Amino acid sequence: MTTLLTASADDAVPDRPPTLRELLELLRARIQVTPEELAEARRRRDLLAAALLDEFPGSRTYVNGSVAHSDALDPLTDIDLGVVVAEAKDTHGPGKKGCADLQKRAAEAIRDALKEEFPYLRVEWKARKRSILVRFAKSISSGDGEFTADVIVAIEHPDKGLYIPNHATWSRSHPEEHTRMVRVANKTTQMTFARVVRLLKHYNRRNQHPLCSWNIKALALGAITAPTRLVVGMKDWFDHAIDELSEGLTEDPAGVAEKPIALNELTRTQVVDQLERDRDRLVRAIELEDAGYPLQAHEQLAKFFNDKDLLPFPDPDAVLAEVARKLAADRAAAKTAAAAAVVPIATVPVVGHHPDQHAPRTRSWGVG
Repeated sequence: MTTLLTASADDAVPDRPPTLRELLELLRARIQVTPEELAEARRRRDLLAAALLDEFPGSRTYVNGSVAHSDALDPLTDIDLGVVVAEAKDTHGPGKKGCADLQKRAAEAIRDALKEEFPYLRVEWKARKRSILVRFAKSISSGDGEFTADVIVAIEHPDKGLYIPNHATWSRSHPEEHTRMVRVANKTTQMTFARVVRLLKHYNRRNQHPLCSWNIKALALGAITAPTRLVVGMKDWFDHAIDELSEGLTEDPAGVAEKPIALNELTRTQVVDQLERDRDRLVRAIELEDAGYPLQAHEQLAKFFNDKDLLPFPDPDAVLAEVARKLAADRAAAKTAAAAAVVPIATVPVVGHHPDQHAPRTRSWGVG
């Protein structure tokens, strides 16, 4: 018997393999942060914002990153915040003063404001490329991991966007527009955008991190523009990402940054090759489900995400039985087609699982 494992063991549905939609919804629920985590992250972000506005009167703060974009993963480990320093508009920037004095003031203000509640707080700003790193040394979840904040001290660009630190100098960016664009995408797609991005970010961290999170989202802005099934949204993203990265690196969607979004450690060719391989696995899963082979579709999706703890493989014996059923059906179809067309049986194509692709010997999906 094949059992669909849901968030609660009491809700298991017997005698029916899970669909790709159900598997993705379950995985999405398992990787998203809890309301309690989000509330605490936002509280700490507000504490940082208050400290920065006290130090720089008349300035404004902005939010960015996964919490602001509604695509944070569990465990939640960081937040992103920026302050646009009003008093520095005419004194700092390219050809003027660098960012060091503003970063030092911001770091000291944060330390003074938060040290009573967080006695082990560390605030680092020297020798960093862009952000002030705030180490809370106290997780917001039940885990032992550290929680941090990246704080950007920015100044207004005279035309569009902001100047943000680039070591001791400045470079252009538009994080406020990035957040606006993502929030519009979330609303337009009825949150499909954020849900697909969250799944893609989990795939990314389980498969060598070929792209940074912002690159995933920047590409998604051109691929996920309407409500859709999660598996379709993921496929659309892969199609778009492969096309774009085959031509070059991803440009800033706000049209401000001087350089495109950098890759992590792999070359662009290596990233495209990996995306093509993983896209093919996702397509095989869709084809197998459409053809009536849900267990093999499940197996392909589990291979795609590469996370047996959160998305286990299906029962291998059940997969082998389904493979045998499919093989028999493929042979029968091939014989029928060959007899009708008078062509060799071997030339009739089949899709999905092949006889040499054995199901891994691992624990059943239904075993918690």
